[in-house]
Amino acid sequence: MSNINNTLPLIENYTLEQKEQLYEALSQFFSEQRKELFDRLILNRTRHISVMVEDIYQSHNASAVLRSCDCFGVQDVHVVEQHNKFNPCSEVAMGSNKWVDVYKYKKTLEAYDQMRAKGYQVIATTPHEKDTMIDSLDITKPTVLVFGTEQTGLTQEAIDNADGYVKIPMYGFTESFNISVSAALSLFCLTEKMRKQEDLDWQMSAEEQVDLKIRWSLQTIKEGEKVLKTVAGNLFGSK
Repeated sequence: MSNINNTLPLIENYTLEQKEQLYEALSQFFSEQRKELFDRLILNRTRHISVMVEDIYQSHNASAVLRSCDCFGVQDVHVVEQHNKFNPCSEVAMGSNKWVDVYKYKKTLEAYDQMRAKGYQVIATTPHEKDTMIDSLDITKPTVLVFGTEQTGLTQEAIDNADGYVKIPMYGFTESFNISVSAALSLFCLTEKMRKQEDLDWQMSAEEQVDLKIRWSLQTIKEGEKVLKTVAGNLFGSK
């Protein structure tokens, strides 16, 4: 597994208090309005709901999925590249790839194992005899929704090894939604349900929040990693 947006090695040895100091220092390099935006958006960011895509090959669909995740506050996108490269189009993604975390895997079952090890239930989005309507899905556990390719949907391996199945209700002649539409509809439904569920601990931890705000800061500041190293050296000396 690899995270293409990973900056944690730069800050992983710092305490939560030190990370908070780093973020405050970094925020001096961009506007107060941008800092207020980060501080507001982080409160609605979640890893309780995540998305996995298997072998998407159309760049506009890959981009649209990233954009939907960002819009609904879903932080993590898990990408299986068994046969096709995940290649977002910047014009469609609208910069969303800077704000979400993208994890890549070579095999579907590897991705499933990684998610289960983190406590997720793996839910395949496909018509199935044992499926559940999307609005009835139990999201008490952290949940990753798995979407397949544009033409053929999920592989049989992905279906057979899922923990459950969901579908979106449809009332027309067409048998399925485009994958990016399906992802957007599913995320809208589940993130709204998640936020209304008062007993659900869906927000990120304090440390996850400050880690992410630091990464967002580096996306905003010119030569952000260089600035981070300088700021950290001034605050704490060399690690």
